[in-house]
Amino acid sequence: MKILSYLLVYRRFLLIVLTPLLLLPLPLIIKTKEAECAYTLFVVAIFWLTEALPLGVSALLPAFMFPLFGIMESKEVASAYFKDFHLLLIGVICLATSIEKWNFHKRVALRMVMLVGVNPAWLTLGFMVSCAFLSMWLSNTSATAMVMPIVEAVAQQIIRAETEADALEMSCSNGSTNPALELDENVGECQSSDWKEKEKQVNGYDNDVSVIVCTTEKENEKGKEQENLPPAETGRKSRDNKYSGVFKVMSLCVAYSATIGGLTTITGTSTNLIFSEHFNTRYPGCQCINFGSWFILSIPITIVILVLSWIWLQWLFLGFDFKNMFTCGKKKTDREEASAQVIREEYKKLGSISYPEIVTLVLFILMTLLWFTRDPGFIPGWSSLFPEYKGYATDSTTALVIGVLFFVIPAKTLSRTSNGENTAFGYTPLITWKEFQSCMPWEIAILVGGGFALADGCEVSKLSEWVASKLSPLGSLPLWLIILISCLIVTSVTEVASNPATITIFLPILSPLAEAIHVNPLFILIPTTLCTSFAFLLPVANPANAIVFSYGHLTVMDMVKAGLGINIIGVAVVMLGIMTWIVPMFDLYTYPSWAPNIPSTNTTGL
Repeated sequence: MKILSYLLVYRRFLLIVLTPLLLLPLPLIIKTKEAECAYTLFVVAIFWLTEALPLGVSALLPAFMFPLFGIMESKEVASAYFKDFHLLLIGVICLATSIEKWNFHKRVALRMVMLVGVNPAWLTLGFMVSCAFLSMWLSNTSATAMVMPIVEAVAQQIIRAETEADALEMSCSNGSTNPALELDENVGECQSSDWKEKEKQVNGYDNDVSVIVCTTEKENEKGKEQENLPPAETGRKSRDNKYSGVFKVMSLCVAYSATIGGLTTITGTSTNLIFSEHFNTRYPGCQCINFGSWFILSIPITIVILVLSWIWLQWLFLGFDFKNMFTCGKKKTDREEASAQVIREEYKKLGSISYPEIVTLVLFILMTLLWFTRDPGFIPGWSSLFPEYKGYATDSTTALVIGVLFFVIPAKTLSRTSNGENTAFGYTPLITWKEFQSCMPWEIAILVGGGFALADGCEVSKLSEWVASKLSPLGSLPLWLIILISCLIVTSVTEVASNPATITIFLPILSPLAEAIHVNPLFILIPTTLCTSFAFLLPVANPANAIVFSYGHLTVMDMVKAGLGINIIGVAVVMLGIMTWIVPMFDLYTYPSWAPNIPSTNTTGL
């Protein structure tokens, strides 16, 4: 037993040591550049999937393995670690830093919820829309961390208001002290105590074990208790179950909408950025993937998945009552009044919109407009003003221009005193370098660089050609089946591995597959890139899931049940999109001239 406990403690160390040793026969027996590159790829992929080493550290392995194997020179590998993607990321993080610093995200989220209304179903949709909108421009993790505390406060207020209304109704109907009411008060005190404890853990992933054990015991005993309860007590238990459903659906709607919203823009999630850079590097002759084209193809997918996910979560945890949802002129319930009050109070605390928020909004709109109008496709964009430098300016150019302005524009204006004189404050820009550094995801930047280095190594060593020759028999399968299999594989892998690592591993495999079967690479790469973000099943699948799970309202089975349905919805909608409206956008049924023309015959190699 001691040996097993030691192995368990040092499992990561053993994995780090044994993985390269067990795979070492590959380059020793098959002494080719393809085998040596495959060895590097396998070692890095295993470390990424298991996270035995930090993702960024694993991504640095090709930087010394490729030169030692003689695949690429050190300076060639180093140039792969910083590309156009990183400049785009820097510009976007400048915007995100300013939004977070000046609380503009909170104003947007609360305003959207106020516009939607306070009916529980519509309120949930309001939180989903606001969180999805934020995650288009910020990281999914940041969007979840911003919106979840607001959702928690609203949900707590809903439960408090309805509990008071139930207690008043029961006391009036009985005319005396009711044991059920006393019990309800005790439960309320327990819930309040649990909430105070959760408030301390709002930014962590630790949960109170005693709360989980208590919850499990209650669930096991619920059936027995229900049989012996009087009618009033039975009704209270039913309401408690409904309260639990409110917490669950509101928590899940935040996590899932953050992930879904990130699909919409190239900058919304790291997987989209990785795909964009990989595609533009591998196929420089195609300039069809940019901010505008990606937004047009993905916005219908995002909207449909968001609406269907909302319906699925409502039906799964609360039931879906269309009649009450669409009844006009209906008096607000205690729950709705409580929700509206919390949201109004939170919005009032923000005060009137400040000067830094206005500047951030203007720069955000300007950045978005410049992205859309650079090369929209159906009309000449502003890049056509520089015909002699065609292709020089990219989305990263716009992002950097706007990003630098955040370090230039002052955060405070001149203020006028009672004497009519202007008083100047010390010069401070909208964001500082220290604030930018705290928001910059350096690990993702290095991870993506490692992926580009692996892709370059596969090309130089001709491993990509060997893989393509071995995958060519798949061309006998129907195209829709090849796409579906690819989507299901990446959706499964991304549940246990990080999204960036998953897409970085599969892009160098799927690109040669498309070329080998003589299919437009976008036909396979677009749906698999979108499906790589579908990590909905487990709390550890992505940081957004972990954040909402840390609040203690969900069990793993709750997330599995809800996430399985949304995974199915997501893959189905992506398949619908890639087979319908996305086809004419990129002429997907035609093999493009910018893709290499590889003979479809099998060859022997490695």
